[in-house]
Amino acid sequence: MKLHRKKMTAPIIISAIVVFYYLAYFCLLITLIDGIWKYVLGIIPVVLAAVMIKVCMERIDEIKKGEEDDLSKY
Repeated sequence: MKLHRKKMTAPIIISAIVVFYYLAYFCLLITLIDGIWKYVLGIIPVVLAAVMIKVCMERIDEIKKGEEDDLSKY
């Protein structure tokens, strides 16, 4: 299990950085743009952050199952 934790740290850290970036960008859009456009353009970073979290969760499940190297299958 300890070996799996070492392999899970990189995806978690990268995902956290990307999610923070998307949410900071969303906050910037909310403060700078007026009207309906701030919600139309602001929904995109929120959706991308949610997708990044989902992908990270899937990657963690793959690591737990022992599928560390997915590219070797193709």
